[in-house]
Amino acid sequence: MYIEVLQSKIHNVRLTQTELNYTGSITIDMDLVDAAGMIPNQKVLIVNNNNGERFETYIIAGERGSGIIGLNGAAARKGQKGDELIIMTFVSMEIEKAQLYQPKNIFPGQNNRLTV
Repeated sequence: MYIEVLQSKIHNVRLTQTELNYTGSITIDMDLVDAAGMIPNQKVLIVNNNNGERFETYIIAGERGSGIIGLNGAAARKGQKGDELIIMTFVSMEIEKAQLYQPKNIFPGQNNRLTV
């Protein structure tokens, strides 16, 4: 049997921009994407801690070191600049492996930058 488990999480980043006139997706600083073990075009679940919205979209590579977290297209209606987001990916695996799996969670600091 296969089940879905949390693969990785970028916890409590701040939304830096919204762009309604765009095809769709979330733009994420590639430093954060890499640190979380995510990849561009990967499906993500977004939770907005400020308004309770939960929605799915996909990752677009943002400029490294920029701290950008941007909602694009229809997703731009799901948050406002400054909102606190949690960005998660999931993976499907056999239940025996899932019981041992440890997700990669990162907790960026101020301005969505990685802390040492």
